[in-house]
Amino acid sequence: MTACPVNCNPQEFIRYARDGAWQDAVETIVRTNPMGQTCGLICPDKFCMKACTRSKVDFPINIPRVQATILENYRQPKETVLPAACGKRVAIVGAGPAGLAAASVLIHSGFVIDIFEARHEIGGALCMIPAERLPHAVIERDWSFINVPERIRLHLHTHIDNPNELLKTFDGVIVATGEPNCVALGIEGEELSISYMDYLYHPEAYPTSGHVAIIGGGNVAADCAMTAMRAGAASVEMFIRRRISDMRVSKAEFLELLELGISLNGMTSPEKLEKHGDKLSLFVRRNFCENGKWQPVPESSIELPYFDLVIRAIGSRADRKNEEIPTIIYAGDCKTGGSTIVEALASGRAAAEELIATLLH
Repeated sequence: MTACPVNCNPQEFIRYARDGAWQDAVETIVRTNPMGQTCGLICPDKFCMKACTRSKVDFPINIPRVQATILENYRQPKETVLPAACGKRVAIVGAGPAGLAAASVLIHSGFVIDIFEARHEIGGALCMIPAERLPHAVIERDWSFINVPERIRLHLHTHIDNPNELLKTFDGVIVATGEPNCVALGIEGEELSISYMDYLYHPEAYPTSGHVAIIGGGNVAADCAMTAMRAGAASVEMFIRRRISDMRVSKAEFLELLELGISLNGMTSPEKLEKHGDKLSLFVRRNFCENGKWQPVPESSIELPYFDLVIRAIGSRADRKNEEIPTIIYAGDCKTGGSTIVEALASGRAAAEELIATLLH
């Protein structure tokens, strides 16, 4: 439990499940995690599984998958009993996990909520996760248990340029917009590549049966690589600035990359991108580590002239923040940087508690 950012209690819900007390197991999970089924499908193995004492015997229990399975099979709609409205209205900018978690906490403290989402659907960065790992119907199902129409209004296709303006109408604002800006490669010919956001939000717009290069070695880079391979790419290569062992992916994701036949090029960085006819030439160099710093190997550049699609996936950054107004609180990736779903949920809950303390006490 202490290893979980939202302090979900695996021992408790597994004990209930073992005894057949399914509703008690459900209530234990959703007590602190309003998106428990979504979280259970994609939560990495570095939290509760890493702390699982069973690993000292053979291997850790897949606690997140147990959690997701319980909610999938036994969570039933029921009437949500809320306290009387407190007379305060809050705007939440962003309908990703941090924003939805904040809404769940706020309505149970009597607030009326308006959620503003720039895209056409809820989920935020979760919508970039391939359907093989996370069907969007699961996100919608978790949302159906959070949403209380008389307390929450969801505005899709609504981009908020300046959260400060919302204070003219609302008592407080929670900004949970994630990191919508992709980090640039900073190389010549970069405009010939596409961002991981463009690709993962709309992979169908970039069909390929050819050769694909992924620049980056994190979770979204892995998602790009696996999506491209499953879409029929002839080959997929990932170019990782550091060692392959430094990749920020789970063991399961790493093994899946290998099983799909994706090539991993460690200690390699892009230098230039050129277009020749129907093909893209990617120039890369080798790196080495000296005194803890990664540096280029002199005269190590080579040209790889056979790519049909190059995807940049080296990270993202948030919009500028204004943290001087106490009734505007930031949550999720736009506050902490890139994180996991369970960390975003914890951040959203913490932001809601902070705003409640500010407005009601």
